Amino acid sequence: MVEHMVVPNLLAKFKDLDFTFEVAHKNTEIKDEKNKIFVEVDAFLQNGDKVMIVEIKATPTTKDVDDHVKRMEKLRKYADLHKDNRKYLGAVAGVVTGDSVKNYALKAGFFVVVPSGDTFNIIKPEGKYHVREW
Repeated sequence: MVEHMVVPNLLAKFKDLDFTFEVAHKNTEIKDEKNKIFVEVDAFLQNGDKVMIVEIKATPTTKDVDDHVKRMEKLRKYADLHKDNRKYLGAVAGVVTGDSVKNYALKAGFFVVVPSGDTFNIIKPEGKYHVREW
């Protein structure tokens, strides 16, 4: 249910942050038996230069953030094997995201998607935290 609330507005919200993604997919799976890369992605946004991978949880935890880092590393490996040189960025979305998890995700270089009224806001890493590219 949470994915259906978040995904439809992601393109517009990221456009507000100067990221224009032309394509959005929900529940994308990569099953590369040959290279033993298996990944599930809640939201996969892409354009010619960048890919945004969004992990969506009702209540994200620091373990979910750590798992998303591993997911991003697998996706980078998969992209490299297929000569996909685009930059891969990540985000963590949650309905209830505690400050410690939010800060942990920002420190890891992820955008954080949080509820705001009828929709949500996206917080980007700034200051001592930096957006990470894979």
